[in-house]
Parts: sequence; C-alpha cells; structure tokens
Amino acid sequence: MAKGKTYESHAVGKRKTSIARVYVANGNGKITVNKRGFEEYFPNGIHRLVIEQPLKLVNLAGKYDLTINVIGGGNTGQAGAIRLGIARVLEKLDPSLRPTLKKAGFLTRDARKVERKKYGQAGARRSFQFSKR
Repeated sequence: MAKGKTYESHAVGKRKTSIARVYVANGNGKITVNKRGFEEYFPNGIHRLVIEQPLKLVNLAGKYDLTINVIGGGNTGQAGAIRLGIARVLEKLDPSLRPTLKKAGFLTRDARKVERKKYGQAGARRSFQFSKR
C-alpha cells in the first residue's frame, strides 16, 4: 500500500494459488500491479483483457486508480485473482452493480485447484505403465 494515498475501499481475490489485494482510489484509471505498470507486469494482452473486464462492463474504466498486490501462482492465476478482487471492490463501492457483475460471473470464486499426486501413481490420475510379465 502506497504511503500518503487514501483509498476508498479494498478487496481480496483468489484463484488457484494466487492471492490479489486490490485497493481503489479516485483517479484517472491508472492500474499498478506490485509497484510496476500494468502493461509491464502483464505483457500478454489476454491477461490484461481479463483484468479489465469488470471495469469495462460497468463503464468505470477511467474513473478509479487501482493499486494491486498479488502473490503466488502464475500469470493466468494472478490475472483471475485480480479480476475477482476488482469485481468485489466495485461491488463494495456501489452495491447496485452487483446484479450486472453477478450475471457476468465476475463475483464467483473459481474453486478449481491442482489435484494432488497420489502415492503409487505417476501423477494425480496417471498410473505407471502396467506390465503383465
């Protein structure tokens, strides 16, 4: 969290093993991820598109400055966690946005995680090759 800046609200988003804390303040639409620029942190356009979806859906893309701290996982998991965090913080700021965000599926936590490896097997489901003799 930046010193000297007052935030209107904050929310947490999670996906896979990623956790994103999203802080929102009035501004002109600047997004900062882990003290780096949004485009610099996510060079892949698909990830940037995923993150901006809730803002574009409710037409608030240039109204708020977002400061995001994200840890764990990879790029896709982090982008999904940030999207959930942004949707939650927008709902907190304006509860009338809830039906729109809910219908688009942005308020639903994606609970899918990697299944654990089982003993006696090569992976979670994959067995070792069977040899009859």
